[in-house]
Order: sequence, then structure tokens, then C-alpha cells
Amino acid sequence: MESDLEEAINEWHDAVSSGDLRRSAAAVRDPVVVLGPKGAGPISPEQFAGWVERSGIRLVPRSWHPISGRLMVVEEEATWPENQAPTRVATVFRVAGGKVSAALRLPDLRSALDLAYICREMAATE
Repeated sequence: MESDLEEAINEWHDAVSSGDLRRSAAAVRDPVVVLGPKGAGPISPEQFAGWVERSGIRLVPRSWHPISGRLMVVEEEATWPENQAPTRVATVFRVAGGKVSAALRLPDLRSALDLAYICREMAATE
């Protein structure tokens, strides 16, 4: 049986990679915290769906790295309409209430794991 964490992350990947804007907006919390090459911060589900549409990104999960009950790092193969050659990236996901509340994309697995461990330790000391 899938955990709520895995289920929410799978739904996020399916929604984003299918380009389904309504489903992409429904897969995230309001706001959702994002990190990527063009910046970081909280955005609305509608803004997230706009990013899905503009980027045309497709992400195929390749390895899963549980960090805590709410945090998971997923290494992915990313493709874009202008670059169909897969690029390895990794995303730190945080899930709350069955939806993705943070999606922090980093250029490699090591960077994502490092950030996830810092996030976990920060949350543990609140």
C-alpha cells in the first residue's frame, strides 16, 4: 500500500507530466513553495499550473529517497519540448493534507538530499 506521501507525489508527477493544468493545480497546496532555476518562493496553485503550461516539462521518477513522514527526494529524468534528451534532476517534496506543499527542484540528487536533511532538522527543532 502506498503512503499518503507517495500517493501525493505520484499524483503530482502524473498531473505535471500529462500537462493537465486543472489536475496540476489540484495536486498542490495553496500556496505551494517552489524552487527552480528561475527562482524560489510561494505561489498559488493557478500560478503553478501556469508554470506547467509554460515549461512543458515532463518528469519521470527514477529513484525515491524517503527523508521523513512528510519529506521525500525523488530523482527524475526531465525533458522539455525544446530538449527531448533526458536530464537528471532531483526534487525535494513536502506533503501536507494529501497534497504537495513544496517542490524544490535541484540539479542533482546529492544537492537535493543535502537540502532535504537540512529541512528535516529545521522542522525537528521548531
